[in-house]
Amino acid sequence: MTDIVIIGAGAAGCVAAIKAAEAGARVVLLEKNDKIGRKIMITGKGRCNITNAKKWSDFSSHIHTKPAFLKPAFYAFSNIDTVDFFESIGVETVLTRDDRVFPKSMNAATVVDALARRISGLKIKTEFCCDAGRVIKTPDNLFVTEYIRESGRRLSQESIISRAVIVATGGLSYPATGSTGAGYDIARGFGHTIQRTFPSLTALVPEHYDTRLVGIELINVTASLTVGRDFAASEFGDLQFTDGGIEGPVGFKLSRKAVWALLNGDKVSVSIDLKPAVPLERLRERVLQAIRQEDVTGANFDKKVRRLLRGFMPQALTAPFAEGNRLTMDNLASVMKDWRFNITGYVGYRRAVVTAGGVSLDELVSRTMSSRNAPGLYFAGEVIDIDGDTGGYNLQIAFSTGALAARSAAEYCKN
Repeated sequence: MTDIVIIGAGAAGCVAAIKAAEAGARVVLLEKNDKIGRKIMITGKGRCNITNAKKWSDFSSHIHTKPAFLKPAFYAFSNIDTVDFFESIGVETVLTRDDRVFPKSMNAATVVDALARRISGLKIKTEFCCDAGRVIKTPDNLFVTEYIRESGRRLSQESIISRAVIVATGGLSYPATGSTGAGYDIARGFGHTIQRTFPSLTALVPEHYDTRLVGIELINVTASLTVGRDFAASEFGDLQFTDGGIEGPVGFKLSRKAVWALLNGDKVSVSIDLKPAVPLERLRERVLQAIRQEDVTGANFDKKVRRLLRGFMPQALTAPFAEGNRLTMDNLASVMKDWRFNITGYVGYRRAVVTAGGVSLDELVSRTMSSRNAPGLYFAGEVIDIDGDTGGYNLQIAFSTGALAARSAAEYCKN
C-alpha cells in the first residue's frame, strides 16, 4: 500500500508527484507511456511555453470556462512559483513577448529532463507502460487502482492500494501521446458529470480551402469570428495558413468558440483584416495611389492586380487572394479589410493543443481539487472542465491544479 497514486505523468502529474513527495507522502506515479512528459515535449512547437507572466487580473481573462474556480490553485502555485520551481531544478527561463516564459534553451526536453531528475531524486515509485483502468473505493476508505502493465509482448493485470488518488490523465488531444480520455471513465465511476468535450486551439478549415495558402504567415493582422449573423470575437496578432487550415495564435484563440458553434450547427465565418492599423479611407487612398503608379485601368485590372497587390501583402498571397475574391478597383481596399472565409470544419483531437470540457467543476472543491463525491479522490490538469488560450496558460493550469491536488492529498493522508 502507498499514500498517493497519481495517474498520468504529464505536466500536472509530474508536478503533483514532486510536490506530494516533498510534503512527505509515499507516491506511486503510473504512466501509460515508457517515459514522462510525452505531451510536454511537443508544447510550444517543441520549445515548451512554461507559463505566462501576467498578473491574475489579466491571466484570468484567458481562462475558460470558470476562471474563479482556478483562482485558489493559481494563488497556491502561481506563475511566479512555476518559474521559481523550474529555476530550482535547473531550468533557466526567459521572458518573451506577450509575457510568455520559455526555457532559455528553447527546448522542451530541458523541462522534461529536469522533471525526470527531480522525480528520480525523490522517493517516488514510477511505473511505466501501465494503463490505468478502474479505480474503486473500499469500505474502509482506501482506493484500489487497477491497471494493465505491458512488458514486451506480455500484458498483466495488476492493482495497487492507496489512501488517495490524483487523476491527471489529460484529455483527448494528441492521442499519439497517450491521451485516451481514461480519466473521464474513472470520474464517471464515482458519479461525476463530464461536460461535453471538444477540440480547442486547433485549425479551422475554410470552405474550398486554397492549398496555395499553406505555409503563408501573416503578421499583425486582426481576425474576427462571426457565428450566424452575430459578431463573436476578434483577435489581433499573427496568423498562419497550414495544411490543416487557419492556425497560429490568432486562429487558435478563435477556434474554441468556432468549434463549439460548428458542433451546435451554427454557420461560422472568419474575417481577416490585413491592414488593421490603417483606416479604410486611408487604405483606399493608398490603393488609388498605387493604381495610378501602376497605370491600372478597368481594361487591364485583371492582368495587373497581382502586381498591384505586392505593395500590400506577401507575394505568395497575391494569387490566392486575387483569385479567391471578386476584386475590382473599387472594392480592393475593403476586401483587404474584410477577407472572408466560411468555416466548414476543424482539425480534431489528433492536432488540437487542448481538450475543452471535462470533469464538471461543480463537483470539485476548488480550494483542494478534491472530488465532492469521493473524499481522497483528486483531479488535476486537462481532465477537468477548464482550459486556456494559447500562450502558456494551459501548462500553468496543469502546474497549479497538480500542485494544489498534491498538497491537499498529502494533507488528507496525514489526517
